[in-house]
Amino acid sequence: MLRFSGKNLSFYLLLTPLLLTLVLLVILPQLDMLIVSLRERISYGEYTFSLLHYQEFVNEPFYWNTFLRTAVMSIMATLITLLLAFPIAWYIAKIAQGRNKSLIFLACLIPFWVSELVRTYGWMILLRESGVISVFLQWSGLASGPVEMLYNDITVMTGLVYASMLFMVVPLVSTLEGMDDSLVEAAYDLGASTFTVIRTVILPYAMPGVISGCIVVFMLTLGNYLTPTLLGGKDSLWFTEQIFTQFITRFNWEQGAAFGVLLLSLSSLIVWLGLKLSGQSFKKAVAS
Repeated sequence: MLRFSGKNLSFYLLLTPLLLTLVLLVILPQLDMLIVSLRERISYGEYTFSLLHYQEFVNEPFYWNTFLRTAVMSIMATLITLLLAFPIAWYIAKIAQGRNKSLIFLACLIPFWVSELVRTYGWMILLRESGVISVFLQWSGLASGPVEMLYNDITVMTGLVYASMLFMVVPLVSTLEGMDDSLVEAAYDLGASTFTVIRTVILPYAMPGVISGCIVVFMLTLGNYLTPTLLGGKDSLWFTEQIFTQFITRFNWEQGAAFGVLLLSLSSLIVWLGLKLSGQSFKKAVAS
């Protein structure tokens, strides 16, 4: 017979909103999407079990090419975000002091006070052929005419990295702040080079923050819709756009659900491989 003390009861009551959120807004919708993807419409209101929509994905090169392109670019965006965020996080956690530390962290936070749509439109204003940068290049004589910097992979990558930066900086700062500075000093005293110190001391200690940041950034990037569509245009070839097309434009919910399941499976697989290759566990990464 289960007995609940006042402390245990309080714990479970506090945990209830989280469990309800996970079950009602995450688990049940995903299960329903899986069920929808495994049915084929025979007539109005009549369905049968079928793998037709997954077969269409495999048989149509455009779909799986877009799928692979989205995966590769999401991984690249995650790695670039990590490379840019790590020095920033190190400076915030170990070098900046007092008010400067707060100001730098605030500078990373301010862009996220507005929605992703507004931030993306801001990039469009800067990069379009009649935008600020194009006008400056013409005024300075560096360009003889309007310069269009939108609708290419570099612009899409820039927008993805910009949209994800804070989600990499925060877990890195949280992890690096707990590192004892004497570990780095001892490594230098033993004659280690800067590269050796980073490889053998700093990175192993920061790995839980690196993994948790990469998981968040990768999943946000993989599921991003606004940034690739607006900055990449109609030729962005992002898989979430294909999901939107199936659900909203073609009203083919079964095919859209199949694409959603495939995207979820891909994100889960990449996260699992990343944890295995780094020797980390999901529990440890989340705890960081």
